[in-house]
Amino acid sequence: MGLRARPVRLRFTVLYAALFLASGLLLLALTNLLVGASSTQVAAPAQTVTVQEAGARQRIADLETRLSEAEQSSSRQFLTGSLVALAVMAAVSIPLGNAASGRVLRPLRTITAATRRITAENLHERLAVAGPADEVKDLADTIDGLLERLEASFAAQRRFVANASHELRTPLATMRASVDVALAKPEPAPPSTVALADRLRTELDRMDGLLEELLVLAQAQHGALADSEPVPLGDLVSTSLTARAPAIAARNLTVHDGGLQATAWTRGSRTLLSRMADNLIDNAVVHNRDGGRIRVAAAADGATVRLVVETGGPVLDPRHVARLGRPFQRLAADRTGSGTGSGLGLSIVAAIVDAHGGRLDLHAPPEGGLRATVSLPGGTA
Repeated sequence: MGLRARPVRLRFTVLYAALFLASGLLLLALTNLLVGASSTQVAAPAQTVTVQEAGARQRIADLETRLSEAEQSSSRQFLTGSLVALAVMAAVSIPLGNAASGRVLRPLRTITAATRRITAENLHERLAVAGPADEVKDLADTIDGLLERLEASFAAQRRFVANASHELRTPLATMRASVDVALAKPEPAPPSTVALADRLRTELDRMDGLLEELLVLAQAQHGALADSEPVPLGDLVSTSLTARAPAIAARNLTVHDGGLQATAWTRGSRTLLSRMADNLIDNAVVHNRDGGRIRVAAAADGATVRLVVETGGPVLDPRHVARLGRPFQRLAADRTGSGTGSGLGLSIVAAIVDAHGGRLDLHAPPEGGLRATVSLPGGTA
């Protein structure tokens, strides 16, 4: 009962060792029984020998006594040797059972390793296990079928997002043009009409921005990096900060330069990485308190490049911070009631980082705010 919670290899090792030891014990027991029976059959005829002379009878008795002692000594030696052999078999059965269980589980380890290498970016790969039609091949073929269905589902989802975003661009452009034409007529429009047109134009701009973000998200999730090239992360962050200087000044935010090293280079799509930096800075500006702080840093650490964007703001629940990397997720009162943003910013960052083989870590400091750390494979200028 206690072995049910143990690993499969340990359970197989115990099973094989027990079977090997039991078979050895049975073999030794049968050998002892056969030797004992043979000794009894040899000693029995000596009892019927008839000797006429008393001296000969005495010599025969001495020989029988010596023979009996020799048989007892031989039996004890055989029993001792059997016990020693049994102890050796008990010691050898454990490594033999471990080796046998490892050999049995080797195909499963191969399948597990191959399955772990398959992610959302390479769902087209298959295990393709060769061999006879046994249980292991059936398992591998079942996993290949599951991967095929997952690949079709992922591809359908990405096509839907991309196609829907493209198709919605046309009616949005038509609606915006209709509003502009209505306001451009020679006769002045009523103030209520002008206010309604301005509100419609604002909402159309927000919808257009949302569609653009959905397209970027679909492109990043697809993992297509045809325009891969060396990219300096520090320059991308500096450009993004410069472009958002008016918004930073409007909220009286203080930008702390934690070091934008010139050696912080990576390799990937400049367009997507620029969008990643823009979304991080936008998130730091929008979801911050007036008069707050922004700290940015980019540095190379061996084969990894790290970009850190830390903001001030309210204290966030660490248990819910990980949700910010999902689409349309927001936290805290200013994130849900401000009406700014689409909830796709950090999810786009996470998708871009994942497409470049990196990792996005979101952390809520005790003093409040959010720290976003992007780790990407390093590159050369």
